Amino acid sequence: MNIITDEQLIDELLTRSVQVILPTRETLKEQLMSGKRMRIYIGTDATGSSLHLGHATNYMVLERFRKLGHEVIFLIGDFTSRIGDPTDKMAARVPLTREQVIENTQTWLNQVRPIINFDDPTNPVTIKYNHDWLSKLSFEDVIDISSHFTVQYMLERDMFQKRIAEQKPIHLHEFFYPLMQGYDSVVMDVDIELCGNDQMFNALAGRHLQKRINNKEKFVFITTLLENPKTKEKMMSKSLGTGVFLDASPQDMFGGIMAQPDENMHQLFVDTTYLSLQEIQTLMEDDDKRSVKLRLAREIVTLYHGAEAALHAQEYWESTFSQKNTPTDVPEIYVASGSLLVDILVQENFVPSKAQAKRLIDARSIKILDTDTEEKITDYAYTCTQTHTYKIGKKNFIKIHIA
Repeated sequence: MNIITDEQLIDELLTRSVQVILPTRETLKEQLMSGKRMRIYIGTDATGSSLHLGHATNYMVLERFRKLGHEVIFLIGDFTSRIGDPTDKMAARVPLTREQVIENTQTWLNQVRPIINFDDPTNPVTIKYNHDWLSKLSFEDVIDISSHFTVQYMLERDMFQKRIAEQKPIHLHEFFYPLMQGYDSVVMDVDIELCGNDQMFNALAGRHLQKRINNKEKFVFITTLLENPKTKEKMMSKSLGTGVFLDASPQDMFGGIMAQPDENMHQLFVDTTYLSLQEIQTLMEDDDKRSVKLRLAREIVTLYHGAEAALHAQEYWESTFSQKNTPTDVPEIYVASGSLLVDILVQENFVPSKAQAKRLIDARSIKILDTDTEEKITDYAYTCTQTHTYKIGKKNFIKIHIA
């Protein structure tokens, strides 16, 4: 395998979307410049079905390593997912079945295929499952792995400290998660682990075990978190309703990007597109922020859905949201006169719950479009008695006919 040692490419790899590299960035650069083929992996616990742009950053960095000729491993935690990583959780996670994890994994693989070339014949991605080795460990093996750590080491995790302070339980099985993830590094004998900041503790456990068992250094490559530079809030948060998900439709993805504050654009260009840093800098110097954001949305939608879909998504957005027109392809349903609007929205999957529908009504975010004043719904008990087209939130429309 031909290893690319172009210093400019390596410098970009070690600075773009990077929070920290342990033990040092300089040491890793020496290794990459030497021409040695390194083995790098990213672990995936598919505890849900959808990925967002924040997750995509890691996979784009992985692809840059692969393009330089290094061996990359996409590790599926079909065993560790069932333990439940306590990362950022103030309570133990509910374990999943292996079947649930594998089902989620297949959707994840489909979502990241646009940004990782799994099938490159010259340097394909290797997919591994840690159930293959973790399920075969004997109790004696587990005790041996555990002997390399102390209870004090485990209790250093922030979330465990918080639980202790709040007198919340810490389950013994949660201590095994970093041990098992750490053992992945030993079995695969990796040189680098790529992960987000929330996985640093687990990655360092793997670095510790790799040194103790294989007498080998392992680099920990921590990527940046997508966050608003002003508010420091996460850009991609499902709970805050700000996530742009990789399995979203072209229209929803485009609209989600256009809804981002202007101050988020630079990091989104850097961390979620393959545009060069020089081109990004040129774009950010443009005073027309609207056109720059349109370019950002086109780049991202093109990456996941193709150029034609991105063009149609832009036309839809400009017609619907920029010019405030009602789209022509509004879904239409028929209901009995007197039906509660909130019930209809839940039944038709426009909102996940009546509570969410109530929040939209409280925020004056449901409008009747085919009236002179675009009447806003303010009554939670509003019933549908006439045929109307409604705008639900910022992006959804529905025409409700009275049967």
